[in-house]
Amino acid sequence: MLFDFETLPTADRYKLVVSTIVPRPIAWVVSQDEAGVVNAAPYSFFNAFSDDPVVIGIGCGPKPSGATKDTLANIQAMGEFVVCLVPQSHLPHMNITATDFGPEVDELDEAKLTKVPSTKIRVPRIGESPVALECKTFQLIPVGHHTIVLGRVVAMHVRDDAVMDEAKRYIDTPKLDLVGRMHGRGWYTRTTDRVEVPRITLAEWEAAKKG
Repeated sequence: MLFDFETLPTADRYKLVVSTIVPRPIAWVVSQDEAGVVNAAPYSFFNAFSDDPVVIGIGCGPKPSGATKDTLANIQAMGEFVVCLVPQSHLPHMNITATDFGPEVDELDEAKLTKVPSTKIRVPRIGESPVALECKTFQLIPVGHHTIVLGRVVAMHVRDDAVMDEAKRYIDTPKLDLVGRMHGRGWYTRTTDRVEVPRITLAEWEAAKKG
């Protein structure tokens, strides 16, 4: 079945994209306004795009009313934010922060989550998250009614029990027990079901062809 994105309305393109580009990691974004009010919200248009510098990207759309979301407004004003990753144990808490509260409401307080001071920026991180990335704004790119927020990661926090070897930077990824976004409005996936497929070298491929 062919879907011509140049002729489809926005809502239909969105439905097709979020139903097929799965699973998507979730950026649980913590930001702060100039008055110090903290905001937290999840975004699944998210991933890492560079390692030198480390740059992550978030696609931030408008509110249903068309107004700018608090996350983007705060990032525009302050130039910094924290991306926390979501463990399965706190998926319900993340869901609370997705509620369309007013800008004066602190979602972390509503979800009874712990604020922990960051090391290099003013915005706090979520204590219950096993991974937190402190970010400074790298670039804001308007794309239609979205803004792609590119953040340069200046520090990373990983829960101690998930660090296998600090010197070698080995992380026990399964122990993080992260979740990803799936299709529809309420479907998520666990990262506990894994398949290992070792990478094939060119020499191994050539040897296999000869054999």
